[in-house]
Amino acid sequence: MPASPWRLGSLTPLDLGRRVYRRLWRDQLVDHAAALSYYFLFALFPTLLFLTTLLGLLPVEGLRDRLVRYGDQMLPPDAASLLWKTLDEITAGAGGGLLSLGALGALWGASRGTRSVIAALNIVFDVERPRPWWRRQLVAVTLTAALTGFTLAALLLLVFGDWLRRLLTSLFGLDGAFEVAWALAQGPLAVLLLLVGLDLTYRLAPATAPRWPCPTPGAVLALLAWIGTSLGLRAYVTHFSAYNATYGSIGAVILLMLWLYLSSLALLLGGLVNSVIARAAAGGPDRPPTNP
Repeated sequence: MPASPWRLGSLTPLDLGRRVYRRLWRDQLVDHAAALSYYFLFALFPTLLFLTTLLGLLPVEGLRDRLVRYGDQMLPPDAASLLWKTLDEITAGAGGGLLSLGALGALWGASRGTRSVIAALNIVFDVERPRPWWRRQLVAVTLTAALTGFTLAALLLLVFGDWLRRLLTSLFGLDGAFEVAWALAQGPLAVLLLLVGLDLTYRLAPATAPRWPCPTPGAVLALLAWIGTSLGLRAYVTHFSAYNATYGSIGAVILLMLWLYLSSLALLLGGLVNSVIARAAAGGPDRPPTNP
């Protein structure tokens, strides 16, 4: 069995931080995150369209509105308004039958963002021989569908956790202790689903990656970084920023791109942490600089 990634490859936290910092700039991951956010923007609305199609198959009224409220908590207000308004326009322009038939097309469009993730994580994990073209497409579509499912399950757990608790209590005659345990476990279960999704990305996206059990240090760091930067950006825009005076009517677009960039950087940073730990655990030195 491989050594636990939580041993950090026998590195101290300070040594790990130094190696990650050097690799962050050496591999130009800040620039790769910018490119990734560009591709994410094109894949964002097909992803939301695919997710909306899945939500329409569930016999629950008001599900989309409840999920939108959770999205509003993570995004800056103007960016969230732009996002949902555009999605409403896309949905209104197509009938329900077209949305159902177009789900596979939306999934293919959403996988464009995943294909860019595969390319970026191949750099992070020092992949020298990428997969053939057809395998990259297959992995991208499969991973996109899986990540959408994990995200949807986590959101449903947050939104309908109380309803599910009452249903299980009534069906199986469970007592108050179960209700307390469920209330305590509801949030951690949703976080665990998101961690599994991140670790699945780090495991399947690059052509070669360590086969570690979930959660890994990189996934935990990526999730914390994403939540922290999202909430920090929202707080900054809400209370301190005067971006409208600088960007005018396109301020919402700028905010959405900035949020996508920070999310991309968090994703790559988590993969970089796992890559550095894996190299150290294998006994290899920190990778030397590459020639431009």
